[in-house]
Amino acid sequence: MGLKNALRGGVNRLGFDVIRLHRSPKCTLLGLSGLDIGTIIDVGANQGQFAQMISGFFPKAELYCFEPLEDPFRKLSAWAQTQKGRARCFQLALGDREGEAEMHLHEQHTPSSSLLVATDTCHRLYPQTQAEFMTPIPVSTLDVALEDALDRMPRDILLKLDVQGFEDRVLRGAGRMLALCKAVVLEVGVDPLYEGQADFHGLEHLLHEAGFRYAGNLDQTYGEDGRVVFLDAVFVRHDRES
Repeated sequence: MGLKNALRGGVNRLGFDVIRLHRSPKCTLLGLSGLDIGTIIDVGANQGQFAQMISGFFPKAELYCFEPLEDPFRKLSAWAQTQKGRARCFQLALGDREGEAEMHLHEQHTPSSSLLVATDTCHRLYPQTQAEFMTPIPVSTLDVALEDALDRMPRDILLKLDVQGFEDRVLRGAGRMLALCKAVVLEVGVDPLYEGQADFHGLEHLLHEAGFRYAGNLDQTYGEDGRVVFLDAVFVRHDRES
């Protein structure tokens, strides 16, 4: 133990840490990797970064990917075409009502584009978000968009949301879908990056009311001073009687 502690201490002084990979969240998905996930719904898929990563854990799962922006959607669709029919893509934003909205498109970093206005804090921490223009996009709800597929989706269902502060609106438009989900992964802003963004407490309350419990963070991003700027939180369905 003395040698292990000495080695770890030396690594720590260099600004790194040592962990057992088989216990790290990126390997265990905080227990999600042990679930029998048959369907993955990726809202805010961008170019398919999450879809490609999660496919390594659940290679037989069906995927439903939502991305409203043209260029990322084109790259997402190109990847989906390599998946032998198990991935379906929708060029659509999701919220709590149907209609059309204006997206704040960040040209230099499309994953940070949002239906909400980026704050000065966001521009300061991520200067690439300063170059933006407005683009109209169609908006629906998850329940409406997947209404015809709900009953035939293989169980269990994993829902992932990465919609830049709009997570609470998407959840409010997904009551039927949430009732079928086993787990939810969503990005949560801690710093105020977008005006009117959802916060952790509000999202935790919405998901608790829908039968989920907070299970930890898959990852979190830090500011230069060490504080958490945003995190990827995991919620798992629980038995209310347990």
